[in-house]
Amino acid sequence: MVASVEEVSSSLVREYLSRKGLKRTIACMDEEHPRTVASISNRSQLRQLLNIEDLYRTNKAQKSPLKTFLEIIVKHHIEQFKNDASPPSESQQSTQALSPNANSAVKTQTWMNAPKTEDIVSAVVVNRQTKLRSDMIGSFLSQSTHSPLLQEKDRLSTSNQTSFCVCGSEEQKYKPLVASLQDNNCLMKREPEKNASVTKTTQRSRTNRIRRGMLAAPIPQELNKKRNGHRVEVSQSLLKTEEESQQLLSGFLDSGFHNTSVGPSLHETSSAACVGGQWGLQRAPESLQSENTFENVGLNTSVTKKVKKKPNVPDLQISEMVLDDLDDDDNDELRELSDLSLQKTFAKHKSARRPVDQYTAVELKTVLFGSNQSCFSVEWRNQGFAFSETHDLRYGIVQRKGGPCGVLASVQAFFLKKLLFETTETSNTGLQVLRPSNTMRRNCLVLAMAEILWRAGEEKQATIAINSGANHFTPSRHFRSEGVFEKMTCFTVDTMEDLRLFLEQHIEQFETGPLGCVLMTISTILSRSIEKIREDMDVPSTTLIGAHGYCTQELVNLLLCGRAVSNVFDTDMEFDSGNGNMTLLKGIKGRCDVGLLSLFEHYNLCKVGMYLKTPLYPIWVVCSESHFSVLFSLQRELLTNEDRGLEFDLYYYDGLANQQEEIRLTVSVGKFHQSGQDVDTDLIPPLELCIRTRWKDAFVSWNDTEPIL
Repeated sequence: MVASVEEVSSSLVREYLSRKGLKRTIACMDEEHPRTVASISNRSQLRQLLNIEDLYRTNKAQKSPLKTFLEIIVKHHIEQFKNDASPPSESQQSTQALSPNANSAVKTQTWMNAPKTEDIVSAVVVNRQTKLRSDMIGSFLSQSTHSPLLQEKDRLSTSNQTSFCVCGSEEQKYKPLVASLQDNNCLMKREPEKNASVTKTTQRSRTNRIRRGMLAAPIPQELNKKRNGHRVEVSQSLLKTEEESQQLLSGFLDSGFHNTSVGPSLHETSSAACVGGQWGLQRAPESLQSENTFENVGLNTSVTKKVKKKPNVPDLQISEMVLDDLDDDDNDELRELSDLSLQKTFAKHKSARRPVDQYTAVELKTVLFGSNQSCFSVEWRNQGFAFSETHDLRYGIVQRKGGPCGVLASVQAFFLKKLLFETTETSNTGLQVLRPSNTMRRNCLVLAMAEILWRAGEEKQATIAINSGANHFTPSRHFRSEGVFEKMTCFTVDTMEDLRLFLEQHIEQFETGPLGCVLMTISTILSRSIEKIREDMDVPSTTLIGAHGYCTQELVNLLLCGRAVSNVFDTDMEFDSGNGNMTLLKGIKGRCDVGLLSLFEHYNLCKVGMYLKTPLYPIWVVCSESHFSVLFSLQRELLTNEDRGLEFDLYYYDGLANQQEEIRLTVSVGKFHQSGQDVDTDLIPPLELCIRTRWKDAFVSWNDTEPIL
């Protein structure tokens, strides 16, 4: 991947600040111009991209080497400028004192015997940077190499450092012009080759723009106009026949070169034409000078570069030329197109984008942990929604370590709902539906997450938190940084379809990314909003993550029902707390799609209401001994039949248990005492006790599977 100019430049500035020890300045820069994935933090890589290996080694050999790359580059350019501006040596002056005829002969032979036009172009390009500096400081005058017969305007136009000959007399001065026109004839003969070169260059330019994101989205007409304004078209005059060129040459010879400013200008223009007009894209002064020259000699050349309204050629003076920095314009255009690409992406999904700031991060940490000094544990930060590759358990989400089991079990439950009862794939029947393809798993995961977030947003909107890879704020000392909240960007959508499309685009961050579980939790909180979550709780200071990183009941209820209520009984309850004060305990508001069974109910520590015991789908999240897992059935009619005498199969999945085989339980309602088994109650698996809170006196057969104690 080719690094962009902006990323290399910002990395160069950061390297300078870092080597100078300006930490606070770096912090301010990171806040106003955050790092991205493409940012360069390796000095060796940056040195290679800048192509300053030789300068670096030379600097390192000095007695007092410079510390930063920026200083090395600046020193190199200053020294190069001094060398270019230094007066000629005595040997050079003595060479210039030779006879005019000899001097002219040598120079004419040099021009006539030039083997390749590309050599001339390369020589021109060598002095590009030097010429730009000389143009900007007004050093258009040459004190030792120009004839005193030239007027002031002629001296300015002929002081171009890209000239390749020194004229000592009127006749000698225009011999290079003859040679350059003859070279121009050669160029006309090779026009097909040059057109092919221009086409290849255009294709490479288009490829580079695609890599930089400039063509990632449709471009409005006003930007197309701006880009067309920078395009220098190949002159149609270059397609003229050799006969017309010879006539033009003869016209110049017959006229005796009365226009003294034409020679050097056309000389330079012919060199610029060697690269098909591309030099004009890089340098504004040459483009304008070429434009004027072509009109002076009568060529029908049009330069479509738009800087300002072009003055009349006779009135055009060097001092009036506009130095238009095309590189800056291209960079502005790149930034505009990049922003446009992002805006098109947001508009496509109809989403509002905002990075997480420190205030929001503090609020999130407070509702999650109770303090902004707490952080997600390693178990949370390394947990995504990756699936098992065991043949019989391809539907299962794998949990690496304990902690976020409440989030994983809730997402697993809604995933099974989509897979078993709402999938449109009819090829899988019976147990085959529990062996979905990779595509089916991903689609069902997207739909499950979308349903959870949409319900949390009261089916009006949803917010998705994405890891952008760059810090959006610099944490203060009162905020404990963990590299999670600083990189989050939130997107809010207003329709279920936009939510689904957005999750499809970023599902890899949730499925295979290390922060998948964290992002899903934050997304659910922001979809509900922190204020409403505190209103849902019996005690507003309650946290969503408890001791040892376990999920609290409030977080599980938020995922299952869309509200972070503190209880699992039906509706709300009021208690008289004395002195005429009433205490409101908030419960489940209605029947849920996915249910809940709890071991705490077996110990009479809570009461699970019928809204959770009899959900709309035969899927239950099981809370047993501070751990959450999933119990489900393939038969939806299970919920409509009477319990007495009912016999059915339940499937159990625990993502943390490292299951290697399917666990199928056969439940016979009302046959526990009829089994005649004298079982020690201490040895009854907790899962069976949870099942009996829903189906009283149920007998559970593990079907030759080792019971989980």
